[in-house]
Amino acid sequence: MQIGRAAAMVLSDGKCKRPRVLIGADTRISSEMLCSAISAGLCSVGADVLVLGVLPTPAVAFLVQKYGYDAGIMISASHNPCEYNGIKIFKSDGYKLPDELEEKIEEIILDGTVVPDVKTGGGVGRIRHADMPRFDYIEHLLSTVNGGFSGLKIALDCANGSASLTAPELFTELGADFEILSAVPNGVNINRDCGSTHLEPLQKFVADNGCQVGFAFDGDADRLMAVDENGRVVDGDKIVAICASYLKNQGRLKKNTAVVTVMSNMGFHDFCKSHGISVELTSVGDRYVLERMLEGGYSIGGEQSGHVIFLDYASTGDGQLTAIQLLQILRDSGKTLSELASEIEIYPQVMLNVRVSQMGKARYANDKEIRKAVESAEKELGANGRIIVRVSGTEPLIRVMVEGKNETQIKRIADEIASVVRNRLI
Repeated sequence: MQIGRAAAMVLSDGKCKRPRVLIGADTRISSEMLCSAISAGLCSVGADVLVLGVLPTPAVAFLVQKYGYDAGIMISASHNPCEYNGIKIFKSDGYKLPDELEEKIEEIILDGTVVPDVKTGGGVGRIRHADMPRFDYIEHLLSTVNGGFSGLKIALDCANGSASLTAPELFTELGADFEILSAVPNGVNINRDCGSTHLEPLQKFVADNGCQVGFAFDGDADRLMAVDENGRVVDGDKIVAICASYLKNQGRLKKNTAVVTVMSNMGFHDFCKSHGISVELTSVGDRYVLERMLEGGYSIGGEQSGHVIFLDYASTGDGQLTAIQLLQILRDSGKTLSELASEIEIYPQVMLNVRVSQMGKARYANDKEIRKAVESAEKELGANGRIIVRVSGTEPLIRVMVEGKNETQIKRIADEIASVVRNRLI
C-alpha cells in the first residue's frame, strides 16, 4: 500500500493531476494479494487503476504506451521460485523508472515526515478491470513479423508463468505446429523445474519429438532461452549474434552495433568482429543494456541469460518477441538453428559464487590480496581468456567468472581466485 501511495505521489509530482496506473502480474500465488494492496494504496491517494490480470512484463510496458496511462506496474519475481515476488514500475513511455524516481518513492516510504494526501469521498480513485488486454499485446507481436510459420514444429516451455496465457494464442495465429510444456500454473509451480532456468525437460522433449526448435520463457516471459533440433542450448549471446547478423544483412542493424554486457562470451566478440558488427559493452543487467541502446540509438542488445531487446519493437526484453524474430530467421534462411548457432564458437566459462560476510562484501573493492591474485591469473591467461570478479547486487556473494580456450586451466584459475576471496572476506 505504501509503495502504491508513494508511486502515485511521485507520478503526479505534487500536481492536482489524477494519475492513471495499469497493473499486470505473473501467476505466482502472492501476485493477486500484492496487486490488491498496491491498487488500494494508489486509489487512497486519488489514482485510478486498470487491472490487466496475468500478462508478461513486456505486455505491461507496451500497453502503458498504447492505452496512454501515466505508469504501469508489473508484479513479478521473474525467474525466481513462487515464494519471491517483486514490483517493477514503468513510465508512460514504457521504460522502467530511472534511479532518481525509484529513490524518491523509497524516500517517501522511509521518511515518516512525508505524509501522503489520503483522499475521501469522490477523491478516491477507481479500479477497473481491462477487457482481454492480451489480445492487444498479441496483435502487436504479430505486427513485427512477415507471414506465418507453418511447417515448423516448435516446443514451448511457458514456465507455468505469464506466457501460459499468451503463447498458445500467439503461435496459433502464426500457424505453427507447436507443443506446450509447463503451461498449467497453479500459483506455486512457476519456474519449478521448468522454463529458462531449467532447460533439461525442454531439451529432452525437442530431441525425442523431432521438433525443429524449442523455446523456454521465464516466469514473466521477458527472457528467452532456445534449444536447437538436437536438444542443445542456444543462449542469449548466440541469439543476439544470430539476430544482429540477420539485421545487418537486411540493412536494419542501426550503426552496425550490438549492445551486450561484460559477461558476454569472447566467442560472441569474435563472431561480431568477423561479420563487421561493432560491440558496445555495459555493466551486468538488462537496464544498463537498454540505457546504452537509448544513448547510442542502437537496435539490438541483450544478455547471456536471454534478455534480448529489439528497440524497434519494444522498450524492454521480450521472450515471445525474441522467439518469433528467431523463427523468422530460420524460415527466411532455410537453415536449422544448430547451423546458425554453430557459427558462434563459445569459449568455456567457469562461474563460481563465493559466499562472504556482509562486512567482507564491503571490503572487497579495497582488498589488495584479491587484486594481486586476479592480476596474476590475468597474466597467465594473456590474450587467451579473461577474468571478471564482481560483487552481487542482492546477495552476500562475490561472483568469479573465468573464460578461456583451455577448460582445465580456467577451472583451476577460478578455484584459486575463489579460494583467495573466501579466505579474505569470510
